[in-house]
Amino acid sequence: MTDKPRKLLVVEDDEGLQRQLKWSYEDYEVIIAGDRTAAIDALRQHEPAVVTLDLGLPPDPDGTSEGFATLEEIQRLKPDTKIIVASGHGARESALRAIASGAYDFYQKPVDIDELGMIVRRAFHLYDLERENDRLAERPSDGVLGGMITAAPAMTKVARMIERVAGADVSVMLLGASGTGKELLARGVHDTSGRAKKPFIAINCAAIPENLLEAELFGYEKGAFTGAIKTTEGKIELAEGGTLFLDEVGDIPLPLQVKLLRFLQERVIERIGGRKPIPVDVRIVCATHQDLETMIADQRFREDLYYRLAEIVVRIPPLAERHGDPTLLAHHFLKKFGRDLNRNVKGFTPDALAALNAWHWPGNVRELENRMKRAVIMTEGSRISAADLDLDDKPEDAELLNLKTAREIADRKAIRLALARTENNISNAAKLLGVSRPTFYDLLKQYNIDV
Repeated sequence: MTDKPRKLLVVEDDEGLQRQLKWSYEDYEVIIAGDRTAAIDALRQHEPAVVTLDLGLPPDPDGTSEGFATLEEIQRLKPDTKIIVASGHGARESALRAIASGAYDFYQKPVDIDELGMIVRRAFHLYDLERENDRLAERPSDGVLGGMITAAPAMTKVARMIERVAGADVSVMLLGASGTGKELLARGVHDTSGRAKKPFIAINCAAIPENLLEAELFGYEKGAFTGAIKTTEGKIELAEGGTLFLDEVGDIPLPLQVKLLRFLQERVIERIGGRKPIPVDVRIVCATHQDLETMIADQRFREDLYYRLAEIVVRIPPLAERHGDPTLLAHHFLKKFGRDLNRNVKGFTPDALAALNAWHWPGNVRELENRMKRAVIMTEGSRISAADLDLDDKPEDAELLNLKTAREIADRKAIRLALARTENNISNAAKLLGVSRPTFYDLLKQYNIDV
C-alpha cells in the first residue's frame, strides 16, 4: 500500500453517469473509458485493481455482447482485477452470468452511489488480501525452512528451531496432530543438515502390519522365513549416511522397541536370520500424534527408547492455531491443483475466505488440501465458494433447538474428522468410528457428505 490514490477504472458510455461516478469517488484515481478499446488501453496503461463495467457498451448499447467481450479481455490480460458489472438490460440475469464468468460482484441501475461505494471498497480490500497472500507464498525458498508456506509466528518459530538443530547430529522427535506437516518438517531437518546429499528414507510404522515391520526396518537374509527368496536390506541400512524418518513411532510394538533401542545404543543392526552385525551411520527423526508420556505410564512405550529418540522435541501447532495460514495455504493449493488439473479457477468468494479463517480444521493441513482439491474439481464458477469447500455450515456455537440438532452436528464433526485422519479411506474411517462400512455409508448419505 502507498499514499497514492487507488486506481479505479470506470467503463461507462453515459457521459452524465461518468461525471457522477468520478465526482463520487474522489478518494480514488478514477480513469474513465467509454468503450472496449478505451477500456483495454486504460487497463494496460494504469493496471487498476478494480473496474466497474457497464455491460451495455457501444456499438451494442442495447445488448451485452460488447460488455461481455470487455469482461473476457480484462480477465485475460489482468486476471487478478476485481470487476464489478452493471447492466440496465435484464440486469440480474446478465449480472449472474457475468459472475459465473469471473466478475467479482454486480450493481443495478439506476446507480445507488452508497451501495456501489461499499462494493468497490470490498473489492479493493479483497484485492489487497490476495496480493499479500501471493507475496507471502512467493517468498524466496530460503525464507522459512526451504520455502515452507506459513505466515504464522508459531510455525515460523518451529521452522527456526529446526534450522538450529539440523546441524547437530541428534535425534529429533516431532509431536503434532495428524496432518500438521510432520514429514515436511522431517525433510526440512534432513535438507538443512550435513546429510542433505545422502538418502532420506521414510517409513510409516502405523501402516505396516506388526509381523512385517521388523523386516521392513532391519531387513532379512535369504531363507530367513518362508518367502525370503533373496537377502534384502531394511530401511535402516538404506538410509546409510542420511536420515531415517519413523512416522507414527508410537505404533511400534514393544518387542520391536527393544531391538530399535539396541540399534540406537550400539549403531549396529542384524538382519532377520543373520548373525553378522552391520554398522550403520544414520540420523533418526521420528514423529507421532500420540501422547508418549501417557503410553510410558501405561507401559506401552519404553521410557529408555523415548529418551533416545527425543533428544530434541519439536511441538507443531495445529492449523487452527496458525492464524493466517489457512488462507495462505488455500491460495497455494488453488494454484497447484488449478495447474495440475487444468482448471481455470481464479480465486475465492468473500464467504469462502471468511469460512477458511473461521473453520477449526480438525484434519489440519491434510484436510485443507483435500477440501481444496475437491473444490477445484467441483466448482461451477470461476471462484471457489464456502459451499464448494463444504464450509457453509452454521457456526457450532449457534443456539441448539433440540437434541436431534446437537446430535447431527456432533455426527458431522466426527465423520469429517475420521475422513480427514484416514485420508478419505472408508474402511479405516468406519473402523476409527467403531461402525461397520454399511453403517458408515448410510451416515454419509444421511448427512450428504461427499468423499
